[in-house]
Amino acid sequence: MREKVLVAVSGGVDSAVAAALLSEAGFNVTTVFLCLQMDRAYDGNERSCCSPQDAADARQIASRLGVPFKTLSAAGDFAAIIDSFVEDYENGRTPNPCIRCNEQVKFRRLFELADSLGARYVATGHYARIADYQGQPAIAVAQAAGKDQSYALFRIPRQQLSRILFPVGDLPSKQAVREIAGRLGLEVHDKADSQDICFVPDGDYVSLLETRGSRALGPGNIVDSTGQVVGRHDGYGRFTIGQRRGTRVAMGRPMYVIGIDPASAIVTLGPREELLAGGLTAGGANWQVDVPESFEATVKIRYNHRGAPAAVRRTSDDTFDVRFREPIEAVTPGQAAVAYADGCLLGGGWIERSLKCDG
Repeated sequence: MREKVLVAVSGGVDSAVAAALLSEAGFNVTTVFLCLQMDRAYDGNERSCCSPQDAADARQIASRLGVPFKTLSAAGDFAAIIDSFVEDYENGRTPNPCIRCNEQVKFRRLFELADSLGARYVATGHYARIADYQGQPAIAVAQAAGKDQSYALFRIPRQQLSRILFPVGDLPSKQAVREIAGRLGLEVHDKADSQDICFVPDGDYVSLLETRGSRALGPGNIVDSTGQVVGRHDGYGRFTIGQRRGTRVAMGRPMYVIGIDPASAIVTLGPREELLAGGLTAGGANWQVDVPESFEATVKIRYNHRGAPAAVRRTSDDTFDVRFREPIEAVTPGQAAVAYADGCLLGGGWIERSLKCDG
């Protein structure tokens, strides 16, 4: 009997090829379009999830492959992701909603549906792999250089890893994915990639804060690291740690955002050397494999970060500290610190604060 697999199809080329590869491999494939924002207006030009065109493309993919197609609304669950996004900005943090969505919405709902269908596996078009790490299933980095999405998957519960498939993770490039889609006659073979944050068209998250009447857009002072006022701003929510452009303050040399205090609405600027951190503290830890109390790892502090060698020390079941071998720039509260070893994701947590280089 063929193994059943539920494949999430977004209407894009990556998930289409994931479904196709599994079908070719002999799996009993059922596809599902997970709609997160059914009540959104769509102008026909946005590159985001849940447009009518995405839904139509997903259905066409299933028809082309000759596999069952389902739709699943998760708009109610997804509303909480948007709420937490706004809340993070109000708390002076820079959020990563894709990580929360993967854990709290996408994979949770996919596994619920898979269980109801009797499907053993859940598959997506993420650029990642499932590998063996010291006898345990682990998420591993993708083969395609520059496309790896494992960072955004660190919150997935470890008990689900043995049931997850990432078919495109073993492909060498995005071009290889498009070539497979073209060979199969899938109309989405040349479809443009969607943006990272699907509910923030054109990256204009400030507009979302405005619609919520967010306190993060109230006026406040800009100060230097000595506390001297050097300017004014019209919302600390417009800034993130490490930002250089857009501060509208001239101080004779490059200055970066090194601090955001939501209580006082103060944004602090400083030179590059004051942006450097020796480590960080993190909470909300999720370990996908067994790790000791202290260990060496490569730690990524944002999605596009290459990762840096570090010593990791678990301080409780939920928290850990990281000490980098060399100082790094722009440790940003609200982003994730994710640990890797031998190309495998060990786990991670949400960055709470940076630690100074001297201690």
